[in-house]
Amino acid sequence: LRFGLALEHDKSEVFHFNRSHSKDNPPVDLGYTPYTSATPLKPKLYWQYLGFYFDRKLTFTEHVRYYSTKALSTVKAMKMLGSSTQVTYGFCLWYFAAARYKGALHHLSTMQCSAALWITGAFRTSPTGGVEALAGLPPINLLLRRLSERANYRFATLTLTHPVREFLSRFNCSTIVPHPSLSIQTMSEPEIFRTSGTLFESDTNVLALTETLLPMNPFSRPGVRLMDRFADQVHFNDCKISHGDADKELKQRTKHLDKLRDKISENIGTYYTGTDASLPLSGQYQAIVASILFSGRAERWRARHVAGKVTAPDVELYAIRSAIVNATSCDDCTDIFIFMDSMASACRAVDPSIHSGQGHSVAVCESLQTWFTHKDGQSITFVYVPS
Repeated sequence: LRFGLALEHDKSEVFHFNRSHSKDNPPVDLGYTPYTSATPLKPKLYWQYLGFYFDRKLTFTEHVRYYSTKALSTVKAMKMLGSSTQVTYGFCLWYFAAARYKGALHHLSTMQCSAALWITGAFRTSPTGGVEALAGLPPINLLLRRLSERANYRFATLTLTHPVREFLSRFNCSTIVPHPSLSIQTMSEPEIFRTSGTLFESDTNVLALTETLLPMNPFSRPGVRLMDRFADQVHFNDCKISHGDADKELKQRTKHLDKLRDKISENIGTYYTGTDASLPLSGQYQAIVASILFSGRAERWRARHVAGKVTAPDVELYAIRSAIVNATSCDDCTDIFIFMDSMASACRAVDPSIHSGQGHSVAVCESLQTWFTHKDGQSITFVYVPS
């Protein structure tokens, strides 16, 4: 009262924290109306103060329950904001070379900046590029460019009789008869020059694809695939190195690999090979693959190949193909061990479906199927070697 502070009892709150293990929480008679013996004060189970929820035992169970329920409701409500949860849905309709999409990119950039600020919790005045990098979001213009290129190259994965090929030019229509009125082949040069769209852009850009994809190759049919027929003869010796105790696990893995090499080198019919690839940092140089083949402790074969300007997964597939094709060509080969540093490439090597480097996978599957059917009991093992 000395400083002019007056307490209002209507706004006062009193909370009693009790260390008792019982749940008894009886009403209280304050001795003045309205909280008398006839109408006592009934204590609440929780007390809210500055956004915190306190209970009598200070377990904060209600506090965690309230905010977890609120966050879960927010997450579930996000799907009700629109019927499509992907902002790039149908982007091919408006994003192509001759389209005017500067305004659309501005809207998308504003949206992604808001999302990045929400993810990182940064200030509103933070630079867009830095916030997107911290949130792990690529710039929206680069994302659309990547999706557009992937959509263009997807035309190469169409079967030779796909109906879409009716509308393409004579370079991409294959043997199918072009559409009489809607095909690019039936258009004159002035009409082609004046017309733009995703179909025209894809028809032109797909010609730059140097790799041949086989959507209907015989080795990818269900029941004929390598892993459908010989799954028990293809093994993967993998090892996951955790970051917590990496040094100890690396030493254990090294000992295991040494014992495995000593064991397989005692059998003359067991061929083991090491494969690796080198990808240059500069784009003006080509990638190199190398593989070396042993039987017993004697070197049987080694090779180096120029793989061209390709990606790391493709060059790894090339190295695996080189080793397997040469190992299966040996008449006395009964088992094969491939030592490599990429188990993802090993799994892709026995998958003949459509992907980058499919030709290498088809060659691997063809060689292994021929080798497996030649004699029973043969096997191949992919061994992971930490790099």
